[in-house]
Amino acid sequence: METLINYLLQFGNLNRQQIGLISSKAVIKEIKKDEYYHEAGKIPCEVIFLTDGIMRVCYYNNKGDELTKYFIDENNFLADINSYNQQIPSTEYVQAITDCKYIVLSRPVMRELSLTIIGWDEIIAKITAKGLSDKINRISPMMTEDATERYLNFLNNYPGLANRIPLSYLASYLGITPSSLSRIRKNIR
Repeated sequence: METLINYLLQFGNLNRQQIGLISSKAVIKEIKKDEYYHEAGKIPCEVIFLTDGIMRVCYYNNKGDELTKYFIDENNFLADINSYNQQIPSTEYVQAITDCKYIVLSRPVMRELSLTIIGWDEIIAKITAKGLSDKINRISPMMTEDATERYLNFLNNYPGLANRIPLSYLASYLGITPSSLSRIRKNIR
């Protein structure tokens, strides 16, 4: 719970009573490697903060191929903001690619915190803005880079992730085949 509180404090001030309220309302859960946390077609009803492990967000294209959009690692929130806010079915799947532990803030809890904690909505707005900015910064460069540059930038930006993610998922994220990724890795060693 301490990691969640420390993360929230980066975006605003919370007093001891408010921290106690958040801690009392949040629920800690676990999910095993390869299990799906969320499936497309369902409406998200909670926001989670990943404390241990890695999850990936993926979808199926019109050919039925599974594509990895991005990875979420420790000390990050995970929510399909559009589906959550608009209460519409998500188009994405979220899968644990390692054993994971996370903290759940349900919709009713988020509403209660919004009504009880002055500045809560501002904290959440700042976290959401950071998440959207991170997503844009992650996707935009990949559109102009070749496969080797994308891989090297991934290693540079996420040095701790490459060895924890199956190559097939990493290749999917980079938009290349696993054999192409193997060749790239061999050539840069």
